[in-house]
Amino acid sequence: MSGKTYRRVLTIAGSDSGGGAGIQADLKTFAAHGCYGMSVITALTAQNTQGVAGIHPVPVDFVTQQLDAVLSDIGADAVKIGMLYSAELIEAVARKLQEYRVSRIVLDPVMVAQSGDKLIKDDAIEALKIHLIPLAEILTPNIPEASVLLGRKISGAAEMPGAALELVELGCRNVLVKGGHLVGEGCDDCLCLGDEKRIVRFPGARVETRNNHGTGCTLSSAIAASIARGDEVEAAVRRAKEYIAGAIRAGAAYRIGHGHGPVHHFFRFW
Repeated sequence: MSGKTYRRVLTIAGSDSGGGAGIQADLKTFAAHGCYGMSVITALTAQNTQGVAGIHPVPVDFVTQQLDAVLSDIGADAVKIGMLYSAELIEAVARKLQEYRVSRIVLDPVMVAQSGDKLIKDDAIEALKIHLIPLAEILTPNIPEASVLLGRKISGAAEMPGAALELVELGCRNVLVKGGHLVGEGCDDCLCLGDEKRIVRFPGARVETRNNHGTGCTLSSAIAASIARGDEVEAAVRRAKEYIAGAIRAGAAYRIGHGHGPVHHFFRFW
């Protein structure tokens, strides 16, 4: 019998019927990084390139059933967490991750869709801070999400390092504040390595395209895949940044749907 094994990465997130974000983007990203992807679906969305028409939450007990099924049998070298819509669900997921001693957790605090549609209940934000953020290897908020978590507005690039340092104080080991919402040409990201309290800036050039749906999901999944393959956090973020930049550039000229299309997850293959 062969001794080969897969690098296993689990996504705990919502389903995007349009295929550009959520678990669909996550699984594509895992595959593009040579990893074996698994999914625990937390919500179904009726969604396309123009917006979210509806959200159907998966019952919490069925989410935990999915977690038990995957983690008791297959296990995971890394876990990416996306859309968790309620405090009850957040607490249940946190309990299961602790029960199975999952430690390599990439937490993308999905709160608002690209279209502006709200994806999380108000009471879930505090639960996220208390129960899940302290378990995370790395937290990956964009600027609006970081502002919500800190309870104050982050208005520009100069405030990103301070915000990242402050977010580390919530208990996670590292924080990547993403600069895609910055106004202007640049879209630099800012990583705080918590143990060292060291800030690393990752420069990014903005690509003119409407195909930017699922960029946050894709970036955090690429980080999780690289961690599963053995990279430390700084190297994983660097590789993920290179991957998402390539996926955006390669997908820029495509036309799919009438709104914000996806990135090209498999640009390295076709």
